[in-house]
Amino acid sequence: MVTSSQVRRSGPVDVLNAYVALMKPRIIELLLLTTVPVMFLAARDVPSFWLIVATVVGGTLSAGSANALNCVFDADIDQKMRRTSRRPLPRHGVSTAGALWFGLALAVVSTLWLGLLVNWLSAGLALAANVFYVVGYTMLLKRRTPQNIVWGGAAGCFPALIGWTAVTNELAWPPVVLFLVVFFWTPPHFWSLGLRYRDDYSAAGVPMLPSVASAATVSRQIVVYSWVMVATSLALWPVAGMGWFYTGVAILLGIVFLVEAYDLRSRAKDTEELSVIKPMRLFHFSNAYLALLFVAAAVDPFLR
Repeated sequence: MVTSSQVRRSGPVDVLNAYVALMKPRIIELLLLTTVPVMFLAARDVPSFWLIVATVVGGTLSAGSANALNCVFDADIDQKMRRTSRRPLPRHGVSTAGALWFGLALAVVSTLWLGLLVNWLSAGLALAANVFYVVGYTMLLKRRTPQNIVWGGAAGCFPALIGWTAVTNELAWPPVVLFLVVFFWTPPHFWSLGLRYRDDYSAAGVPMLPSVASAATVSRQIVVYSWVMVATSLALWPVAGMGWFYTGVAILLGIVFLVEAYDLRSRAKDTEELSVIKPMRLFHFSNAYLALLFVAAAVDPFLR
């Protein structure tokens, strides 16, 4: 636990940067990429500019709250991992109490913001995602099971639902399909990163699958989830009445993703050497895959 007396003496800008870093902006960027395109799909037109702004701001604050609270509860393992050792709490950039109150305040503000400026269904979904990520994933699953990211990653799927309900104020099957796309995308995405940092997770005592299983086993699981993800992405065609553009992009992106997954599987069959396995290739493409797929879903209605 970092107390106020242990916090490094810093100027106002450094303190501000530390609190922003608690929100993990790079992760929020990816979440917004699965929110805004769904708003276009739900509207089948250009949604209200102010509705987009209100949803993006509320979603950013809600995701920032979850990430800040994650930093509080994971501070002990963050300082043991190279990838996370420069986060604000391990570096004593903020106090534990300050980070906790910051995360809780963001949760309250984001819920009220979304409820009053968007709708209460979207606000409830954002709050549910926050609670599930902090309690379900961070506090209960992460340190107990190699399948932690499979179920815990569901919290990152909620933006697809929030983007849809922000426009329609009701749930429907198309956002559920997109929710499932992100759900099945998460293990290949995160496990490829986990392979790169498997030693970090081992040192921290976190049973992430790549830290407790062979690269061959992990890559085989990645291939399975990749197939299910691609099949789910194609289910949006009949469910949402998508046209040729989305369907073609989904097929093309799916083929490339599967090729990358099988290439990873081939490289990981007989070795544990990261220089040979090159897991970050799939990780980087997975980001592009999700962004382009959701953009295609947003653009498709305009081409018809």
